[in-house]
Amino acid sequence: FCHVGGWYKVLDRFIPGTTKVDALKKMLLDQGGFAPCFLGCFLPLVGALNGLSAQDNWAKLQRDYPDALITNYYLWPAVQLANFYLVPLHYRLAVVQCVAVIWNSYLSWKAHQL
Repeated sequence: FCHVGGWYKVLDRFIPGTTKVDALKKMLLDQGGFAPCFLGCFLPLVGALNGLSAQDNWAKLQRDYPDALITNYYLWPAVQLANFYLVPLHYRLAVVQCVAVIWNSYLSWKAHQL
C-alpha cells in the first residue's frame, strides 16, 4: 500500500468503473484515507531523520499537520478527481508525479521549518 501505483490498483479493485460517481468515490477514499495517513507518517519521519527528539517531533507534527492537510485539500481533490475520471489507470501515476513535484517542494519546505 505504500507504493502509490499499488494504491491506485487497490482503488480500482474496490471501486471499479470510470463514471463521474466512481471517480468521486475514489477521490474521497484517496483524500479521506490515504492523504491523512501519508502526511501523518511523512512529517514525523522527516523530523526523526532530522534528529528531532520524540517530544519536539510530536510538537512539530501537532503544529504542522493541520496546515499541511488543509493545503493538501486545496490541491489534490481536484487533481485526483480529474485523474480518476479522465486518465487511464496506467497513466495515473505519471499525472500524480508531475503534480507531486510542486507538492513535494511544499512538503519539504513545511517539514524543514523549525
